[in-house]
Amino acid sequence: MLKITVPGSTANLGPGFDSIGLAITKYLKLNVSFNDKWCFIPQTKEVVGIPSGKENLIYIIASNIAKQFNKSLPPCSIEVWSDIPLARGLGSSAAAIAAGIELANALCGLDLTQEQKVHIGSLSEGHPDNIGASLMGGLVVGKHNEESTFVVKLGDVDVDLNVVIPPYKVMTKDARKVLPKTFTFQDAVQASSVSNVLLAALFTKNWDYVGRMMEQDMFHERYRLGLIPEIEDIRAIALEAGAFGVALSGAGPTVICFSEKGRGKDVENSLREQFPKYKVEQLSIDYIGSRVEM
Repeated sequence: MLKITVPGSTANLGPGFDSIGLAITKYLKLNVSFNDKWCFIPQTKEVVGIPSGKENLIYIIASNIAKQFNKSLPPCSIEVWSDIPLARGLGSSAAAIAAGIELANALCGLDLTQEQKVHIGSLSEGHPDNIGASLMGGLVVGKHNEESTFVVKLGDVDVDLNVVIPPYKVMTKDARKVLPKTFTFQDAVQASSVSNVLLAALFTKNWDYVGRMMEQDMFHERYRLGLIPEIEDIRAIALEAGAFGVALSGAGPTVICFSEKGRGKDVENSLREQFPKYKVEQLSIDYIGSRVEM
């Protein structure tokens, strides 16, 4: 009856903490049919064990939106397919939230604008980077508070992406616990200037500057090294193989490597050789974002 596809995402890109997101070619897909009760049926190993009824995050988001607009959701059976690993820093929760938004929008005929979808999703996520990328596709930059959300989609980013996915999880709440509560004014100026140069370098395709700004992040990576100790080894191997930048993907533990077009295969081969117990993949950027087929 209804098909919903939502891309996963990587966020921060080093210094773009809670504000820069990039949609990637890993997906959450829903096949939705009317039913006599709500049920969620996992189709892949990544979603085995998800809540099967109304306690599912997708339903919770969709139900809350329906109530907000004084609508009711008809019960559905939903087959859930995903290759986005949970709690690995690749936007699995944001994809589920985006799917819930699209589900409510379609079932209730809400005709939500993109701006409304991003604001609703950011209220649930607490920040606009992952949810903005999953809904809009491509590279997005955003700012969010309770009253408003501003997200800008930039142009094409012509790069190769490689991800190194460790066999363990890092929960976002645990990754946030190790972050500082405050910055000095001087540190805040330095940290924001690094983020500003990163954006300018991305926009002008100055990959050397992009990589150097990723290494100068002051917001989160240095505080999370104890949770993902192998990031420095991954960075060294990837840079030697031809990557220009390496960053923690979201809260981790996945590490994402950026290289110029055509260099990604060399980076992938080197990383696979050195990290045989980790999942190493070459991905692309999803420029479409979430989509619904009736």
